[in-house]
Amino acid sequence: MALRQFGELEAQVMDRVWRYKRPVLVREVLSDLNTDRELAYTTVLTVMEKLRRKGWLRRQRTGRAYAYEAVGSREFYTARLMCDALATSDNQTVSFVHFLEQLSTEESHALRTALEVRQLPE
Repeated sequence: MALRQFGELEAQVMDRVWRYKRPVLVREVLSDLNTDRELAYTTVLTVMEKLRRKGWLRRQRTGRAYAYEAVGSREFYTARLMCDALATSDNQTVSFVHFLEQLSTEESHALRTALEVRQLPE
């Protein structure tokens, strides 16, 4: 089953959770999000519960509330999106060539470093 990209609010919530790097309460995420726009507590709670049901967040009771934390890293999510995008291609070699043509110098360096770290068998 293909991974769906986060919706706009889901992405904003996950961004906050990943930045905290610890279990976080809904009201903390709400407070952060409300600096950009006005959201209701129940809206953020609903989004975080949806992310939990999708397997991106886990929760643990903390007093009367739940603290949520990310199940996977931002980098894991990005890698899954990249794999799913590549799987849509009929010709992965050509897709890789087009991808590589679009990389910046910094991205090319990061790719070289990653390939050195993850030495694949030939």
